[in-house]
Amino acid sequence: MCGICGVVHFTDEPVASDLIERCCRALRHRGPDHTGMWFDRTGDGLSARVGLGAARLAVLDPTPAGHQPMHRQADRFHLVFNGEIYNFCEIRGELARAGESFVTHGDTEVVLAACARWGVKALSRFNGMWALAFYDSLTRSGFLSRDPFGIKPLFYTVDAAGLCFASELSALTQADDFDRGIDRDALLQHLQFGYIAHPATIYREARRLPPGHYLDFTASAASDPVRYYELPLSTGDGDILDYSEVCARLRGVLGDAVVSQRVADVPIGVFLSGGLDSSITVAHLSEATGQQVQTFCVGYADERSYDETPFARIVADRFGTRHHELIVTEGDVLEAIPLLLDHLGEPVGDSSIIPTALLSRFARRSVTVALSGDGGDELFGGYWRYLGHNALAAYDRLPQLIRRLIAEPILGALSASKSSGLGNRVRQFRKLLQARNCDSIARHIVWSRILSPEAESILTDRAEAAACERATIELARRLTSRVVGAEWLNRILAFDLQHQLPADMLQKVDLASMMHSLEVRVPFLDPAVVAQALAMPSAFKIERGQRKRILVDAYRGHLPDSILDRSKKGFEVPFGEFLRGSLAPMFLDTVTRNAVESLGMLSYEGVQELYREHCDRRAEHADLLFAVLSLCWWARK
Repeated sequence: MCGICGVVHFTDEPVASDLIERCCRALRHRGPDHTGMWFDRTGDGLSARVGLGAARLAVLDPTPAGHQPMHRQADRFHLVFNGEIYNFCEIRGELARAGESFVTHGDTEVVLAACARWGVKALSRFNGMWALAFYDSLTRSGFLSRDPFGIKPLFYTVDAAGLCFASELSALTQADDFDRGIDRDALLQHLQFGYIAHPATIYREARRLPPGHYLDFTASAASDPVRYYELPLSTGDGDILDYSEVCARLRGVLGDAVVSQRVADVPIGVFLSGGLDSSITVAHLSEATGQQVQTFCVGYADERSYDETPFARIVADRFGTRHHELIVTEGDVLEAIPLLLDHLGEPVGDSSIIPTALLSRFARRSVTVALSGDGGDELFGGYWRYLGHNALAAYDRLPQLIRRLIAEPILGALSASKSSGLGNRVRQFRKLLQARNCDSIARHIVWSRILSPEAESILTDRAEAAACERATIELARRLTSRVVGAEWLNRILAFDLQHQLPADMLQKVDLASMMHSLEVRVPFLDPAVVAQALAMPSAFKIERGQRKRILVDAYRGHLPDSILDRSKKGFEVPFGEFLRGSLAPMFLDTVTRNAVESLGMLSYEGVQELYREHCDRRAEHADLLFAVLSLCWWARK
């Protein structure tokens, strides 16, 4: 695991060595074990038109032989690589039979040899997570690549003068001529959905390489990104008939994924929230190793409604793990927020990055690698908005008089808050009613918004919000148009896998974990697991109000019933409550008139009214207010 960077000039101007040094320094938190740089001096021997850099976190073969940039065949082929390839031993064996030899025991050398022999065709052979840059000095050409689901990030800029790339925007911005102009559409997307999706970034000229794509470059130009991975084209209509057989098959592929992802030459553990997905991961890792697994959980001393430590302890006791609990106070969270916001290269709208960063820092004291259950919700229907379609249909079956004269006035009068069960249900049901007359794709996009119609008063131009929503709906339809025969739920899940998961969840986890030099792996995003999940009918995932039905049934008897039957709870910090109290000074000091109006899109009076509504519990705006805080902090920095 590493942070990578590089510059390819399409002109005769040499790459400045101090630029690569600055980029590597900005990525040092991602790879504290070694920093390496390489410059292509095959021309006059003095200047270089290509420079590569890597900050290494040594996970496999931690010897100096595994340092990067890595070279091969008399220094013709070169690689910087961030990630892990779990099937590298199989690929290594195939390459060895073809005459290749190896001097290391890790995956980086295998990736380099595979790219040298097969070019971009090597990408479809890899099972893992990665962002990489491969370069051939002889042909003066190469390519960038990112894994199929976007677990690892890769940012770049390209123009007539050259190509620059890096694992984080903070490294990409080290160039003296970097254009810091803001992408207005990306800023609006951040406010509306809480994330910025590929290929956009907050900067107008910086791009995010899409998951499952590569980008070719030569000595004179770079191509547009090309897709090398496609989700399965048909879902929900396969030859899967026997439900119990599918349950057994699902346990098998998940078990195989966890086993393949435990490969490491450093200590490894699991993020254990006590939820279904993380508990499944712990179960398989414990069974595979036959040894005591290290598990890590975060809880809250001041807000017990957000505390999942009792459920995590149940799983830890069931599998005899060496369990570590981090119990944080409100003061701990307030202390962590400025450090985290300072670290971000662009605004992030998901406040769960706070507990993720706290947990990552805590886990890094004991392990270098952690497995997580990310991806399970997007594959098996774990979020409330997936259930919303059935809930809305049931609501519409009520007599109209009851809805208009009783239910809706009560919904309008009750307080909405994430901190209570009733308040959260009120919040969710208000959101459901916003899209009652839309089709399933449009409903899903509306329900994914953090900017409610009532909150659009913070925008100077409400028409932009409507245009952003329409554009996202059209994108969802395009991304799922090739998913033939899919029921509505599988189409929505396919969209989230390609769009929201890499833009929000995976981006958040990468930033928060690598901030503390911790590698996080996601077994649920093994291609075999994804393929099997997408092939299942929707009824296997959601039926009669039950989320993740097949996961619950597949692990009945393997996990405690108290874990299988518990309600879904998000991995969150009580940010909304803190805004009403101790976090208020930080928020008001950051979200000033100058900061808000400098963005050219927000009304300061509108933001202030939004904050007052939240504090008075007239509405729940915690998600949007965190996005505003993150944005203003970034803009000020």
